[in-house]
Amino acid sequence: MASISVRKDTGKLFLDFRFRNIRCREQTELKDSPANRKRAQNLLDRVQAEIMLGIFDYRATFPNSTNLQKLDATASVITSSAAQNPNMETFADLWFNENKVLWRKSYTNSVTNIIEGRIIPFFKGIPVDQITKQQVLAFRTHICKLKKKNGDLLSPTHVNRHMKLLRAILLEAADRFAFTSCYRGIKPLKVAKSDIKPFTIEEINLILDNCREDFREYFLIRFFTGMRTAEIDGLKWKYVDFANRRIHIRETLVKGEVTYTKNDASQREIHMSEPVYNAFLLMKLRTQKFEYVFVNRAGNPLDHNGVTKRVWYPLLRALQLAKRNPYQMRHTAATLWLVSGESPEWIANQMGHANTEMLFRVYSRYVPNLTRNDGSEANSLFSKILKSGNKDK
Repeated sequence: MASISVRKDTGKLFLDFRFRNIRCREQTELKDSPANRKRAQNLLDRVQAEIMLGIFDYRATFPNSTNLQKLDATASVITSSAAQNPNMETFADLWFNENKVLWRKSYTNSVTNIIEGRIIPFFKGIPVDQITKQQVLAFRTHICKLKKKNGDLLSPTHVNRHMKLLRAILLEAADRFAFTSCYRGIKPLKVAKSDIKPFTIEEINLILDNCREDFREYFLIRFFTGMRTAEIDGLKWKYVDFANRRIHIRETLVKGEVTYTKNDASQREIHMSEPVYNAFLLMKLRTQKFEYVFVNRAGNPLDHNGVTKRVWYPLLRALQLAKRNPYQMRHTAATLWLVSGESPEWIANQMGHANTEMLFRVYSRYVPNLTRNDGSEANSLFSKILKSGNKDK
């Protein structure tokens, strides 16, 4: 992807972009500063736009560039390229820069890895309007054969993530340059339903009675509020409202970066039950002097990966409970609220769902496991109805 970087030896900014399938770096005289980065970005945006439109004059923009000789050597090969639509690497780079302002940093990094590491190398040099459906399907087959660091193949969800980005790029190109996208009619891979295994009431008590003392309130609050991992990681004391017994979910912490919640519906107030309220009172005695509610010994926010590996999984092993990731505590909260008879709309609001659809689709089937209700109550009622009918005869 095109970018602005700084040279360590001079402290000056340089542009890094691709032109005619060649990676180009152009030095500026701008020292690294927010204002100069903005100037450099404006220049880079103009360069990228002109490249896409086929009107970029490298010599006029960078008259003293050392890249000119290298570019002149390739000119005879691509003299007709200006009349063609841009190739994949050029347009993908433009599409990325136009859309990255909408994304979180973590998602931007993920998209960068997929486009630079997978999409561009596979379709390099091919004009966007000449990419065929066969090539797109070949790309999917290629992705399906890739392996992660642990040797496992990429999951269908991961493969679909690659294909979703490719689809977005091709559809946007088709819309801009008036051709029919080859991606039409290609369906995503089937993804198995999420493995949701909420904890039973007995398991919750077993965990809270045997966990490390300094993590009891952490686990209790997760079990009884349904907060997402990034939400509890990013919970600050200023968002804990003791007077009204509310937890204000306003920020999340993702890979050390404070950012907006997952979506607008996630901006919410979670009601504190009595156990949760008391747990926060105990936490207040321990961490009130820090910005975040849950911190390590240095006063920094907890690293959920470290908690999972060094505290959570060892605890489950010691208690001989089935291995489940900490996110199952959120699922447990939803099922407990359903069992207690709370309004589905209220539960959806507490969970940060936009509506009750996910609540019924995902969680309702687990309620019998907690209530031990398997239709016996209805069977008893039906039997009574039939008996009363026979008496009337």
